[in-house]
Amino acid sequence: MPWTTHRVFNVAPDLADYNLYQRDLALREAVQRHCSRARDEALSRYGATLGRQETLQAADDANRHPPELRTHDPQGHRIDSIHYHPGWHHMMRLLREQGLVSQPFSDSEPGAWSAYAAGFSMHGQIEAGSQCPASMTFASIALLREEPELFADLRPGLYSRTYDARDVPIPGKGSLLIGMGMTEKQGGSDVRSNQTVATPIAAAGRGQAYALTGHKWFFSAPASDAHLVVAREGAERISCFYVPRFLPDGSRNAIRIQRLKDKLGNRSNASGEVEFQDAWGILIGEEGQGIRTIIRMAAHTRLNCVMGSTGLMRQALSQAIHHCRHRQAFGGALVDKPLMRNVLADLALESEAATLLMMRLAQAFEHSDDNRLDQAYARIMTPAAKLWLCKRAIAYCAEAMETLGGNGYVEECVMPRLLRETPVNSIWEGSGNIMALDVLRAIQREPEAAGRLLSDLQQLCASDTQLTDKFQWLRQALRSTQQEQECNARRIAGLLVLLAQALLMRRHAPQASADAFIASRFPGESPGIAGTLPSGLALEAIIERAWPV
Repeated sequence: MPWTTHRVFNVAPDLADYNLYQRDLALREAVQRHCSRARDEALSRYGATLGRQETLQAADDANRHPPELRTHDPQGHRIDSIHYHPGWHHMMRLLREQGLVSQPFSDSEPGAWSAYAAGFSMHGQIEAGSQCPASMTFASIALLREEPELFADLRPGLYSRTYDARDVPIPGKGSLLIGMGMTEKQGGSDVRSNQTVATPIAAAGRGQAYALTGHKWFFSAPASDAHLVVAREGAERISCFYVPRFLPDGSRNAIRIQRLKDKLGNRSNASGEVEFQDAWGILIGEEGQGIRTIIRMAAHTRLNCVMGSTGLMRQALSQAIHHCRHRQAFGGALVDKPLMRNVLADLALESEAATLLMMRLAQAFEHSDDNRLDQAYARIMTPAAKLWLCKRAIAYCAEAMETLGGNGYVEECVMPRLLRETPVNSIWEGSGNIMALDVLRAIQREPEAAGRLLSDLQQLCASDTQLTDKFQWLRQALRSTQQEQECNARRIAGLLVLLAQALLMRRHAPQASADAFIASRFPGESPGIAGTLPSGLALEAIIERAWPV
């Protein structure tokens, strides 16, 4: 008689072979407000590609088999090469072919930023590590375009939609990746304490060659074709340098990878610790303005952090609702249990509000040259959103994991990977305190843009009594002493984000969703744990909108 002790039933099937874009109504509606039909169709194709089983398997493989450092070849030559699993190259190829390395710069048609944000956040739902080198390359373009002679050589590789993984000099590459080197062990976010030294090889100044000596504690994507590096000229001046992996004569630059970091998450992507032994580099930007130069790059990568966290939240929500619709417990489907419905609806509101803010920021970057409100969103709201959404994503993914019970805690499930990915967006490119203080700095330095932003938010608050007191507190906080503002900086940044999300939900989400978001977020400002929505809300409709059957 055959054993029947292990019957598999009442378990949710893997979420696979679905279209990420078609199932995300909030994202699709935002794209369709700003983009052409062709862009909408391209994103739908990419959403289908990302949801295929083969793509999911490649993403899983890339994270189960981290990159390996190979310092020497068999003959003993120093090569400082990094070996990646084929799954990594599969995901990088998808990014490149979709244009998600350079799209806002290489595509001049309207809506390029919105299409980029949608595609980038969808990609991060499936594999987040590959977003890192793509993000830094994307952000570097704004700086490199201001160096005409250098950019003329790099432009074809930066704008390319083909993926070339070969470790060869730039002139022979079909596509390029640019990394970043700021952090040193003694400084962290305090870049002014950096000790790496740059010495002119001949003449000094912009566009001239220097020899760099020092170390970088975190060298992002060390296999990139070049890095933008900050180093000290003399005792006081810190400048920014373009440091390629190979020298103009084709030999390897003196960049020694000491080790790869063993990270909590982002395991598919290599992060290294390196030493410069008279490494060759070219000064870009103005002498002594290296921090200001590299921070302009960080403004774009912070937007990428928002996109990444928004994508991770969306994937966690998709997994949670999918599971609860298939799982039976206590006499019915989990999704039909009132308290679980409250949790899922709460998560759905958070995801939609994050998506709307992400897409609003993308629009702001596209139009910030000629619109004061867009300038405010790009300069003030981006660091605020980076602080708030990236921190919210950590608790969010933990809550979503809990809906799957013990199965969600096991490494065979995607949920542990999602949870491990979330903290890096909060830490990278400026931790929470750095972001909060940057919000204050932006408000003080750009009062006209800040005034336009507050005026926009005030219109919402004037029509909703639940928000009036919150807006008045914000006004008073921004008029307080510098010390008081710094003490309250996180609350100020968080309230700016919540008010902006409320405004966007009022404008673009169903009224029931907007009402539920405002009713649940503002009495105490911080949502706290999920599943505390007030009774009487249309929870089923909110869940159905988030993940249509």
